Amino acid sequence: MRNLRVSVTEIKGYCPVYKAGDVFYILDGYKLQATQPICMHSLASIMPYYVALSRGIPPAELGLGEEKAHVQCLDPCDYTGGGTVIFCVYAEEQGSGSANGHRGAEEKDDSKP
Repeated sequence: MRNLRVSVTEIKGYCPVYKAGDVFYILDGYKLQATQPICMHSLASIMPYYVALSRGIPPAELGLGEEKAHVQCLDPCDYTGGGTVIFCVYAEEQGSGSANGHRGAEEKDDSKP
């Protein structure tokens, strides 16, 4: 299983949980690791894809982008007054970063599609 890096690339409207550049990880295909709160709505948008991405299925085969997957949280912000968040999800190379196979969760990411 590959470790996944999930970064906030864009927020449309207002999100009370995330800011652009926030990062969290899914380690070993099932362990969520973060240094900040995680919104349940955002997990719902990632859940259908994280196992496939952890197992090396290319995002393009899932219809989520070419090299990195892009998913959006489920908040219909035009109706709720909230915000919708766009995430970039990708598998990190084995052995990159720390002993856990990832860089520190406090590191920001500004990747765009």
